[in-house]
Amino acid sequence: MLVNCVAYQDGRRLADVGELEVGPYLAEPGCFVWLAHKDPSEFELSQLQEEFALHPLAVEDARHGHQRPKIDEFSDQLFAVLHIVEMRDGELHVGEVMVFIGPNFAVSIRTGAEKGFADVRARCENEPELLKHGPAFVLYALMDSVVDRYFPVLDQLESELESLEDEIFSGGAAKVSIERLYALKRRLTILKHAVAPLLDGASKLYGGRVPPVCANLGDYFRDVADHLVRINQSIDVARDTIATAISVNLALITVQEGEIVKRLASYGALIAIPTLIAGVYGMNFEHMPELGWGLGYPFAMLLMLVADGLMFWRLRTAKWI
Repeated sequence: MLVNCVAYQDGRRLADVGELEVGPYLAEPGCFVWLAHKDPSEFELSQLQEEFALHPLAVEDARHGHQRPKIDEFSDQLFAVLHIVEMRDGELHVGEVMVFIGPNFAVSIRTGAEKGFADVRARCENEPELLKHGPAFVLYALMDSVVDRYFPVLDQLESELESLEDEIFSGGAAKVSIERLYALKRRLTILKHAVAPLLDGASKLYGGRVPPVCANLGDYFRDVADHLVRINQSIDVARDTIATAISVNLALITVQEGEIVKRLASYGALIAIPTLIAGVYGMNFEHMPELGWGLGYPFAMLLMLVADGLMFWRLRTAKWI
């Protein structure tokens, strides 16, 4: 589905054009076309390839989809794959935006994502002095928007991690906490897979040899890369914290099990003393000295109570009970 297709000249909106009417604008000096598409069919991709002379390898990647985030250079063209990470009902959903950049065109293709980039187009049109830089500024604006959408997702995951840490030390169910920690780590890994490769790609667009189409925009792409570095570091810290939280949770489980074992051993000791005394006095030997003693039974009971009382006091002092 064609979302929109607009021609720009000297950073200002020139005209809305049809998908098959871009030829004259592509040939106009100082003019470029920005076309946005959503979930194109193979036929529509073939039309785009023919109309904009897109590199066949880039079109093949766009046709297959599910690409790793990257930025590839083909002669005077760039092909960028960005992952769009959206939080829906507590789960992360990953879409893609694939961007073809040439000297006189920018083609963006969005798949699997709900939120579009109408705000990005509006921002670019409100900054004509920057849009004068041409299609490369469109690539920057799209990258900046995608990266900015990572921050609220990361904030939500970090908030969930903080609440899980509180639950661990408040005596929550250990098994449930570990399961939720692993689920959180899996979602952080999804975000990591969107950020880390894109950081490698963004580093190609500033400093050193920069693709000609991105000349004079190094500072802007460096800003995107700085944001990616911050997000990547935050993800690494959160993953390390999760690993530590899981270790602490397992250690707390071990401590709880040790406390249970100590309590059981203490109760066993309290039962063993009267059992020993009763066993001795229950032996049916003829010449036991206490058999004819009238106070034998009360003495045996008192002996059990005193011995158990001393044992209970000792265990309570040692905090086993």
